Amino acid sequence: MIRMGAAALAAICFAIVASNAAAQSYPTRPIRLIVPFAPGGNVDITARTISSGLSQALGQQVIVENRAGAGGTIGTDFVAKAAPDGHTLLMASSSVMTNGPALYPKLPYDIVRDFAPVGRVAVVPLAIVVHPSLPVKTTKELIAVAKAQGGKLLMANAGVGTTNHLIAELFMISTGARMTLIPYKGSGQALVDLLAGHVFAHVDQISSALPYIRANRIRAIAVTTAQRAALLPEVPTLAESGVPGFDASTVTGVLAPAATPREIVAKLNATLVKVLATPAIKTRFDSLGAEVQPSTSEELGAFIREDLAKWVKVVKQAGIKLEL
Repeated sequence: MIRMGAAALAAICFAIVASNAAAQSYPTRPIRLIVPFAPGGNVDITARTISSGLSQALGQQVIVENRAGAGGTIGTDFVAKAAPDGHTLLMASSSVMTNGPALYPKLPYDIVRDFAPVGRVAVVPLAIVVHPSLPVKTTKELIAVAKAQGGKLLMANAGVGTTNHLIAELFMISTGARMTLIPYKGSGQALVDLLAGHVFAHVDQISSALPYIRANRIRAIAVTTAQRAALLPEVPTLAESGVPGFDASTVTGVLAPAATPREIVAKLNATLVKVLATPAIKTRFDSLGAEVQPSTSEELGAFIREDLAKWVKVVKQAGIKLEL
């Protein structure tokens, strides 16, 4: 038994040494950073913004590869089933980390079980915006008008199941102010109709809405994050406006396959944090309306679990039922 115990201990020590050695030599070839959406969108731009810095810091090229389809499911599933050696990573966003799993109960992967969080990249705040013809300037006034109209006030919906949609549902659940959601194929179309006055309210990423807010073509009532947005410092948060605890945004982060060695995940996290601290990267994200917010692996994991639980509850309360 003593010999068996010694052998087991030796095997454990060997595994630890081998794992550390693998982390020290990692990466040994180019890394694929999978974007589960088409080129040109927020997630794709985020991946391309950090890829160069990661390449320089890691000593191997980080190649951005788009694998779009099924609302991000195809690319996400590809990474979930990839070799867990740190050479295939996922550029994830709220839509695949928490929104999608809350909406679609039959995904081919489990976002918590099948991925190892590497770290958060950035947060894109959203704002509740209204058409200037609507006589409201505060959240309380918007709630009062919506209630007075008995749910008939028209609010644009950037797409069923999108972050914009779920935040709008959470706002209505939190305040009791029901509105009629008008679905569009994307935020761009929703903004066009808001600007034209065909709908009167919308929840949108600040990066999209900002030019029209600054031109006084739409009015920002509140931001949806816990802290005020750097690009709209004069606009209060929903929590400041009488909706306590409200905190929702579009979050981007890097994930790896679940069995990726902890040492490699730690090395990737340290590299990502270093890259995000460079002034050029921060300036680039600022121009996109995103706020750089690096995190530890554990912090991103906790966010995914907590945010997923929140949106599962919202989807159930709102009665949203979708199938891939």
